[in-house]
Amino acid sequence: MDQQYYINLEDEFGAHNYKPLDVVLNRGEGVWVWDVEGNKYMDCLSAYSAVNQGHCHPKIMNTMIEQARKLTLTSRAFRNDQLGLLYKDICELTNSHKVLPMNSGAEAVETVIKAVRKWGYKVKGVPRDQAEIIVCENNFHGRTITIVGFSTDKNSREGFGPFTPGFKIIPFGDVDALEAAITPNTVAFMVEPIQGEAGVVIPPAGFLREAKSICEKNNVVLILDEIQTGLGRTGKLLAEEHENIEADLTLIGKALSGGFYPVSAVLSNKEVMDVLRPGEHGSTFGGNPLACAVARTALKVLVEENMIENSAVMGKYFKSRLSQIKSPDIKEVRGMGLMIGVELFQEAGGGRKYCEALMNQGLLCKETHENIIRFTPPLVITKEEIDWAMERIEHVFSAN
Repeated sequence: MDQQYYINLEDEFGAHNYKPLDVVLNRGEGVWVWDVEGNKYMDCLSAYSAVNQGHCHPKIMNTMIEQARKLTLTSRAFRNDQLGLLYKDICELTNSHKVLPMNSGAEAVETVIKAVRKWGYKVKGVPRDQAEIIVCENNFHGRTITIVGFSTDKNSREGFGPFTPGFKIIPFGDVDALEAAITPNTVAFMVEPIQGEAGVVIPPAGFLREAKSICEKNNVVLILDEIQTGLGRTGKLLAEEHENIEADLTLIGKALSGGFYPVSAVLSNKEVMDVLRPGEHGSTFGGNPLACAVARTALKVLVEENMIENSAVMGKYFKSRLSQIKSPDIKEVRGMGLMIGVELFQEAGGGRKYCEALMNQGLLCKETHENIIRFTPPLVITKEEIDWAMERIEHVFSAN
């Protein structure tokens, strides 16, 4: 079948809540993917950082097959032999005290909202149902009703109200605004170390460190959403390491399974996580043995195969090459590790046409917020592969 056959099926029978590029993929390996007609592409999106380890990493695949043959799901009504091992692996790797596993990133965010509200009432002494959580403008933490309720993106909110109360929104990277927004009822500040969906927006140097200090001074929990930035994407295991801090609660997901299975987790200090008692929160699939086994191997290969270090080195090289492009359409190139954004001037006519042109050259990436193109390839990318990509990127920008 040609690609149009599959595109027509999606258009006829599927909900129209996405606007993907018209390429139909059916195979992947490392940084490369192939469409149903056999055409080869470099993937420079990595499923929004879910396949940091590269497509179909053989060690993760073997773990998934082996575990699937033994046991896939028990629910949390019973224990399984993989869960405690995953807890231990994550805690030793990230210096966390406690782990609460879920499935999607949005579920991890919902989980942390519940946990810090409970902590606020039981430990901090906030009056019942008065807990406040501070978030940032242009945030992206998921798409559930509660989460879109504190988004500032009109497309995420329009037509979905009424929304969950209890959130304050401040400008991203503004420590003065953070300090001014805190009240006795503030239980947490939740923030992305780098705003990915907003277009790889990096806060001022020292912002996270100052935010941590302000939170400590006011007995406020600092939550870092590292679902996109974590697990090597920025050249460190967690982006918080760039400022030598440790969040009270950290959210990870996406690359936690290397793209094989939905796995997310809330990493916590004991004080917050210990407020949750049996029956107060859970998930049928969260912490299942298949997910845990896959996640353990996904973390292992990140470290053992030096993918985090490769992200730092290759990210610096890729960003440098992108910065050298001479084009009147490019406003700014910014990024950290292999999380890079190319922002275009408004007059350039949007990033979509560039993404479509790059697709025709064999390179897949995606625009966000109309004028920003993200380049976030798997962390296994090599210098030679970046050079291959740059030939196509330079060609497209010189031709438009």
